[in-house]
Amino acid sequence: MIIYGVALLAVSYLLGLVLGDGLGVLLGVKANVGGVGFSMLFLIYFTDRLAREGKFKPPSAAGVAFWSGMYLPVVVAMAAQQNVLGAIKGGPLALLAGTSGVALSFALIPLISRLGRPPPRAGEAATAKTQEAV
Repeated sequence: MIIYGVALLAVSYLLGLVLGDGLGVLLGVKANVGGVGFSMLFLIYFTDRLAREGKFKPPSAAGVAFWSGMYLPVVVAMAAQQNVLGAIKGGPLALLAGTSGVALSFALIPLISRLGRPPPRAGEAATAKTQEAV
């Protein structure tokens, strides 16, 4: 049922908010640190695990798909609450931290894209190198 997909999304979101608030308290920041990101990671994990076990049926996926379309407006609304101007005025450390996080994320894309793929066989590796050379 669609409601199960929405429930899974809600549970993921609540877990992410709790973890983000806890991380904010741990770091001494009066803000949710990464709550939406943690929520998305939980959602990806839960949907993948349930799909592998055959418990995530297409109607449940429809509930998640509906709210996936709403994700961008939610993120924009949450970002509007952040005090970006205060962070910029806070000095170069805030800019360095943000830039470093983005650079690290881009650098990890090739590594993450290889996860879960079986290693190429010897014959396939040689064929791939030959095709790249052409």
